[in-house]
Amino acid sequence: MKHVEGMVKAKNLTVPMWLSSGVIGVSLLFGFAQALYADDHIIKSHGYNFFGELKYGPDATHLDYVNPTAPKGGEISIWAQGTFDSMNPYTRKGRAGALASAPFETLMDGTADEVGSLYGVLAESLEYPEDHSWVIFNLRPEARFSDGSPVTATDVEYTFNAFLNDGLPSYRAYLGQIVDKVEVLDEDSIKYTFAEGTPPRNTIPIVATLPVKSKKWFDDNGARIDESRLEPAIGSGPYILDTYEINQNIVYKRRDDYWGKDLWFNKGRANFDTIRVEYFADTNAAFEGFKSGAYTFRQENQSKQWATAYDFPALTDGHVVKAELPNGGLAPGQSYIFNMRREKFQDMRVREALGLMFNFEWSNDSLFYGAYARINSFWENSDFAASGLPSEAELALLRPVADQLPDGVLDSEAVMAPTSGLDATDRRNLRKASRLLDDAGWTVGDDGLRRNAAGETLSVEILERSPTFDRVHLPYVENLKKLGVDVTYNRVDPAQYTELRRAFEYDMITHSMPMSLEPGVGLKQYFGSETADVSDRNAMGLKSQGIDALIENVIAADNKADLKVAVQALDRALRAYKFWVPQWFNDSYRVAYWDMYEYPEPLPPYALGEMDFWWYNADKAQALRDAGALN
Repeated sequence: MKHVEGMVKAKNLTVPMWLSSGVIGVSLLFGFAQALYADDHIIKSHGYNFFGELKYGPDATHLDYVNPTAPKGGEISIWAQGTFDSMNPYTRKGRAGALASAPFETLMDGTADEVGSLYGVLAESLEYPEDHSWVIFNLRPEARFSDGSPVTATDVEYTFNAFLNDGLPSYRAYLGQIVDKVEVLDEDSIKYTFAEGTPPRNTIPIVATLPVKSKKWFDDNGARIDESRLEPAIGSGPYILDTYEINQNIVYKRRDDYWGKDLWFNKGRANFDTIRVEYFADTNAAFEGFKSGAYTFRQENQSKQWATAYDFPALTDGHVVKAELPNGGLAPGQSYIFNMRREKFQDMRVREALGLMFNFEWSNDSLFYGAYARINSFWENSDFAASGLPSEAELALLRPVADQLPDGVLDSEAVMAPTSGLDATDRRNLRKASRLLDDAGWTVGDDGLRRNAAGETLSVEILERSPTFDRVHLPYVENLKKLGVDVTYNRVDPAQYTELRRAFEYDMITHSMPMSLEPGVGLKQYFGSETADVSDRNAMGLKSQGIDALIENVIAADNKADLKVAVQALDRALRAYKFWVPQWFNDSYRVAYWDMYEYPEPLPPYALGEMDFWWYNADKAQALRDAGALN
């Protein structure tokens, strides 16, 4: 996942809500009872929430946070960095183009104002027993792919098997563990039977949010979901690929014949005729492009630029809007990550020592204009974050696995990120880090470098792909050198970075670990032992039987109180490993856009939605053209 200087989630920055495979949101406002067949206890509903609370009933006319009468038309354009050589978003080779998943829809999708709720998109209803041992999805007969062919249960079955056989290894294992059987009941109905013992909270959402593919298109083209190709597969969503120029731009256009345009869930959404992505080599070039009108919507991730560079004529003349909009989501877990597959990082004292040398307070004051808060928790900005000493409820989960976790988890306060003074190098932390490395057997030689008993230097490479981060990494590099670390900063091009990331060929990288407010089996891809050697989300290569057990507690939680305790216990244990150096977050979206877009107020708490439910004001756009501000 692309990392950014501030708290920006990729799904909010670069994809519309209908592309999200996750379930986002918080605080349900009120519940609707799901229809229950009394004889056999089979639940049939238009939506799904494990805890039984759905904000929107079967007669809902639109989502509360959209403008259902928003006009259709115009274009919104954004930017992307680097290069692309594929239009298949699921390729395991090369780099896919931005928004390449735009054509695809799922059986169900979440909203931006709830936790854990899904509503039917391709599926008009679902049926399942109270024990969640199986689910039947009933497809909408009117659903169509962009070539006019119907979306059928056979396509859904094909999609599942394609991801099971050719998806990412970690995802294949993930699907194979939970699904025992898939059956096409008829053209519009498909049944998933779940493996015995699978925690029920994590079954239906996983299969409901697979992006559905056309079996006929893949068969006719001899295509696979994991190959790199420039010809995009057809989907059923509101947008299709229009044009592209390799490494220059990609244009998606809205389908006039989109089957779901009158569906209640889609009212007031997918409002732009076209979505354009302009590619730039680096962030400086991209900013200059925005100032000249080369693209029209920008989410700013550089605090220095936000504070000092927004003084160009189009802004001062009122042609560009600069705004900070509220973001109620979790911090994205952005941090430096140690690759614990490397022997030198398997000693926690080494990880802790290197972490002490990153000075957030100085960085925030000197580089970020005081714009950020420090990340301490994987669930920062929520009440899932562990704090203080563990509660009795947490201890009940931690004690059985205490011998498989770092010392102190039971009787120490939750690990917090180290604090520093406002000098670039905090002398107190330098002394503490020195003692830790001395104790770990890395002592300083006559040349000022630390070596182990074998005479090897403590060499550390920070791998990066974006020049934006130079001003952040380089002071950290200097502090590490003062500690005696043989440190190098290696900035490579995006394609090379992608290959090195996939091969786990790095010492340290900046990585994001965005969590959910209803976490489940997806935690295994970030922290599970079984994924450590295959999932690039588990960038640190964490293998811990204790963490595995705590993840199972989260997965098994069947009520909100137990879920909160299980997440807090997991958060506490993860932080105790010190495999990360937490960075920072911001609780607002910093956006700038040419003044021809509008959005519903208030925005939902957990999505910016610029390509989802914003819209184009033709009169404002014409005024910009009349003023000569835009072509």
